[in-house]
Formats: sequence, C-alpha cells, structure tokens
Amino acid sequence: MIWILAALVGMGALAWGFRFAGQQVTGQKPVFRDMPFGVAYGYVLAGFAACCLVWAYYQGHSSDPLVANKFFFLRIGIEGFIIFAIAAWLFRLAGRNVGTAWTKKLFRAMPLTAAFGILIILIYAVLAIFAGALAPYGQEQIIPGVAANITPGGDPALGGNPDFPLGTDQIGRDILSRLIYGAQNTVGIAFATTLLAFFLGGAFGFLAATFGGWLDQILSRMVDVLMAIPSLIFALLLMTIASVWAPRLGVPLTVFMVVIIAVIDSTRVFRLSRAVGQNIVVMDYIEAAKLRGEGLGYLIFREILPNATAPLLAEFGLRFCFVFLTIAALSFLGVGIQPPLADWGTMVRDLSSFVNYAQFAPMAATAPLLAAGAIALLTVAVNFVVDWMLHKSSGLKE
Repeated sequence: MIWILAALVGMGALAWGFRFAGQQVTGQKPVFRDMPFGVAYGYVLAGFAACCLVWAYYQGHSSDPLVANKFFFLRIGIEGFIIFAIAAWLFRLAGRNVGTAWTKKLFRAMPLTAAFGILIILIYAVLAIFAGALAPYGQEQIIPGVAANITPGGDPALGGNPDFPLGTDQIGRDILSRLIYGAQNTVGIAFATTLLAFFLGGAFGFLAATFGGWLDQILSRMVDVLMAIPSLIFALLLMTIASVWAPRLGVPLTVFMVVIIAVIDSTRVFRLSRAVGQNIVVMDYIEAAKLRGEGLGYLIFREILPNATAPLLAEFGLRFCFVFLTIAALSFLGVGIQPPLADWGTMVRDLSSFVNYAQFAPMAATAPLLAAGAIALLTVAVNFVVDWMLHKSSGLKE
C-alpha cells in the first residue's frame, strides 16, 4: 500500500510538472493554460501504463523461459493489436484508392475502427463460404495414424506435430480445420437466426405500431412475459426439452435451437420496431398516405420501413452479437450445435484441458483460447461497425 500511495503521489507531482513545463514552453497557450490537473494526471498515467506495456513486452522475449512464459499472452496480444491495426490501415487505404466513387467516399469518412471491423467480417465471411476449400481436413474427419491430443505449436518435445500446427482434439481431429468450419457453422447459423428474429420482431412490431389498440396490447403483454425470463436460462430450458423431442420428431436439434433463439430475441426487435414505428405513424406523410387510400402493405413497406432502416440496421449488428454469443454458450453447455459439426463453443469446452500446459508451454495452452478468441474478435468487429453506423445515421459530425 505504501508503494502504491508513493507511486500515485509521484505521478501527481509529475502531472503538475508536466502542465507547468507545457505552460512555460508554449508561452501559456490555451491547451496547457486551461488544462485541468486531472487531465494532466491522465496523460502521466497513460504514459506510465504505456511504459509498463513496453517493459512487459520485452519481458515476453526474455531468454529465461520462466520469465518469457509469464508474459507470453500479453506479448501475443500486443503483437496482434499492432498487426490488426496495420492491416486495418492498409485496408482503409486500399478502399480509398480502389473501387467506385461511392466506396471511395465511404472509406474516406470511415474511422480506423470501422475499417478493422469490416476487414474482420470479410475474413470471417470468406472462411465461412469457402471452408470446404480452405480447411485441410473435414470437420468430422478422424485422421488415420495420427494421435489424439497433439498439443498446438508443432514442437515434438512438447507433444506437438509440425504437420498439425494447432494440434488435434481428444479423438484425433485437426483443430485448424474445425476452427475454419466453426466459422461456417457458428456464424452462419447465428446470421440465419438473427434474420428470423428480425422478421418476426419487425413484422409484429410494425403491426402493433400501425394498428394500435387491442392488437398492440396483446402483443406487448406477450413480449413482456417473454422478456421477464432471463434469456439464456429460458433458452437452456427450452433446448433441454427440445433435445428429448428432436429424435422422436426426426428434426435436427439445430433447427429447434434456431427457432428458440429467434423467438426469444425477436422480443427485443419487437420493442425497437414498435417504438420506431409509433414515432413514424404520427407523421404527416403517413396521414396523407391513409387519405389516399393506401393499404397496410404500402404503409409498412413504402413508408415506415424505409424510415426505420438506420436504427434497425444498428440493432441487427448488436442482436447478431448476442445471438452469436448465445449459440456459443449453449454449445459450451452441450445443448447447442451438435457433433460432428464444428462449433467454437463446443471447442472451448472440449479443449479446456490444454489450459493445464499454460505454465510451462503457453503455446500449447492456446487451443481453447483460439476458439474463444474467434468469438471475441468477431463480436468486437461487429460492434465497431455498428458504432460507426449509429454515428452516420445520427447525423453527428466529428
């Protein structure tokens, strides 16, 4: 505690000195003259944190294996951040110089975070669409003559195999191939589920906003009942029941999962579309359309929907993330995407034993973290794109 207090006091003194020196050097320019002490302290604290990261990064390259192993994942995280930042910058630069006039203008106004998000989404889309061509083995293929539980890294001294850089799972399937197929299964099913959720929630939400009255009350109360139950627990309960009925009906359990998650998540879409629709139906152009004798289909598809596109698109990105994480969580619990289909949630659960190697062979412990990292990376990328879309649709200027 004494050392922590001494460090905080020392950084406070450095912050005061930083602000004072800036005032003297710049001749009392407003940037330093009007700078609060808290802002100066924040600069010093950020500089201290950056120095700590640089020190930890070099510790990760230490010749002592024990020291290097302690900082292995931090070093990988820093290097990954730098690589992705450079890739996003190059992608945005290419977009500004290649393409149509509209795409060039779009990339010129695009922040680096949005470029990163679009780049990651494109990579995932390519992996999902061409998984069969990119994966060296099948997702359910047990490779003859290859041992199970080969550790990642390819180091024979640690139980690895250079032919399988990410190792094999507990029954001898290639982890790299299953990661690639996981993009096709997990992301593809999540996208289809989100589309179904938006079709249900958006349709009923616009109907409730347009008609109002008893229809609005019935639909709203039904949605309130569904939203009162925690979504993951409710989905887990329904999937447990569906796992009993799926073999009797001859319907794949994945179909039940898509319908269950879509219905649960459609309640959030219903709330948004109803709220947006209620703000639109009172506009003058809606009243003019009614006076012209336009029907319900015209009002919804030609008047309400085009004016509700921006918030619905932003909600689609966020809802996709929640659906994606829900599917991964259900698969981790054993009631989601079923074997032999590759799924990142199931892979995290099945490969969790590799974490025991973290202390003396960090590379070997990355097997479950690769699937977890794939989930986290796509979630962050989608949120970056959604934030940018919200910024554009709000009309705010940087």
